[in-house]
Amino acid sequence: MTPIRVLIVDDHPILRAGLLGLLASQEEFTVVGEAANGREAVALVRHACPDVVLIDLRMPEMDGVSAIRAMRALAPDLHMLVLTTYDSDADILRAVEAGATGYLLKETPREELFAAIRATARGQSVLSPSVASRLVNRTRDTIERALSAREIEVLQLVALGTSNKLIARDLAISEATVKTHLLHVFAKLNVDDRTAAVTTAAARGIIRL
Repeated sequence: MTPIRVLIVDDHPILRAGLLGLLASQEEFTVVGEAANGREAVALVRHACPDVVLIDLRMPEMDGVSAIRAMRALAPDLHMLVLTTYDSDADILRAVEAGATGYLLKETPREELFAAIRATARGQSVLSPSVASRLVNRTRDTIERALSAREIEVLQLVALGTSNKLIARDLAISEATVKTHLLHVFAKLNVDDRTAAVTTAAARGIIRL
C-alpha cells in the first residue's frame, strides 16, 4: 500500500518532532515536510505534494486558517486536518469554513490520530467528539434563531396533533397565515411535510414532544 504523505505544520519544534517520530513509527505514513508557520506550509505544498496536511491554528507570520485558505486555493483536492489545543466555536467555524477536512484536539490518543489521518486522506470529515458537539449545538442554535417565535409556536401545536383550523383559532390568526408559517418552517428545516418538520425540530431540541 502506498504510504500517506503527510505535511506537519506547527510552530512548536518539540511537538513537530513528536509527531514526526509518531508517524515515522507507522509504515502507512510518510512525512514529506515540516513547517513552522502557515507561510512555510503554503510554500512546501507547491513541491512536497502531501496527501494530508496536519496543521495547528495559532502560528506566527500566517495563522492556520489563512494557510488552509491559501493551500485550498493552490490545491483544491488537498485534505487538511487541524490538530490544535483550541476548541472555541470561532476557531472551529473559521477552520471548517476555510476548507479544513477535519478538526482534532492535541489530546487525541495516537490510534485515533492515525485513524483520523487515514480518514482525512480519503476525504472523510473527522471531528473530535467535543468539536462535533459544538458544531451540532451551533447549527441547532442557528436554526432556532432562524425560526420565528410564532413559527415555533405553530410547530409546537402541530406536534400536539392540532389541525390548522384549531391552530388558527387558538392563535387568533387565519388558516392561510398558519399555512404560510408552516411553509416557512418547511423551508428553514429543509423538509417537505408536517411529520418531518416535527421530527426534525424535536430532534434538534426546538420543540418538545
